[in-house]
Amino acid sequence: MLTMRKRSPQRLWLLACYVAAAAALFSAPLYLSDFRLNLLAKFLAFAIVALGLDLIWGYTGILSLGHGIFFGLGAYAMAMYLKLEASGGKLPDFMGWSGLNELPIFWKPFESFGFAVLMGILIPAALALFLGFFTFRNRIRGVYFTILTQALVIITTTLLVGQQAYTGGTNGVTGFSKLLGEPIASPDTKRMLYGVTAAVLVAVFILCRYVVKSRFGKVLRAIRDGENRVRFIGYNPAVYQMVVFTMSAAIAGIAGMLFVLHVGIISPSMMGIVPSIEMVLWVAIGGRGTLIGAALGAVLMNWAKSEFSTTYPQGWTYFLGGVFILVVVFLPNGVAGLAAKLKFRKKKEERGEPEHERVEYPAM
Repeated sequence: MLTMRKRSPQRLWLLACYVAAAAALFSAPLYLSDFRLNLLAKFLAFAIVALGLDLIWGYTGILSLGHGIFFGLGAYAMAMYLKLEASGGKLPDFMGWSGLNELPIFWKPFESFGFAVLMGILIPAALALFLGFFTFRNRIRGVYFTILTQALVIITTTLLVGQQAYTGGTNGVTGFSKLLGEPIASPDTKRMLYGVTAAVLVAVFILCRYVVKSRFGKVLRAIRDGENRVRFIGYNPAVYQMVVFTMSAAIAGIAGMLFVLHVGIISPSMMGIVPSIEMVLWVAIGGRGTLIGAALGAVLMNWAKSEFSTTYPQGWTYFLGGVFILVVVFLPNGVAGLAAKLKFRKKKEERGEPEHERVEYPAM
């Protein structure tokens, strides 16, 4: 009972912080310009993919450097629908330039918005399940799994670039004008899309938090800390790894669909190795193993990237690199780990204990 009473105020404060953050998020259209609002919406889409990546890396110990593929496949699924609606029943322009005379059969179902959304989730999930089935069952993990994900990135982007008549090649798919019959560039549509993105981010955060707090999440952390021990006590780590990897890919696909609605283009360069590595950096800088840290890392680092590139167009990469170095050196557990570290020190001071013991950072 004493423990419950002691933790109750902490939980109330945490809940109050979440409510305040959600209120600030949903009220952003009231105090941000249309340009800044669209920029924030893009960052929130990145935060969604960061949450999914944190599930497999921060909580399960699986480092994927190929999550840009799942993000991009979701984006391409939505882009195909938007392109067909913008074409008004005609053949998309890049297909005509490439010599096609009729719409490919696998493009036709994407005339439906519902089908495009469904495929934007199922295609990345199916690819992740396929990859996970053959890797986790054969106990391929660590650096070998990471190399496989990078190989998947190279294969997929090369395929997309090579099939220009069907995918738009290096230029990708762009030229969107309507969404469900409404002009996609209008301020009202942009505000509506921002609200949808913010709502999806909150829903994904709640889902991920429920997962990591459940018994399933405890098994994931056990796999991260000692996979062989989990296997010896009767669990099959491969099943849990496949499930969480598939879930993470589906979340990345959702983020990709939202991203293309805000940006208006998707190309192979947006889902290559560099974007995939950047996603890992967001999680690491925000705080691996803390959901709130992963989301904050994605938003803050992309905001810094945008501001530096605008203010210092000639040397913004140096400033961004400096931020990375400072965080790695002084905040090895990420931005979210700073709050836990200060809280830990405060408790030590209250109890008069030394501070040299190892700090354990709770999941947020």
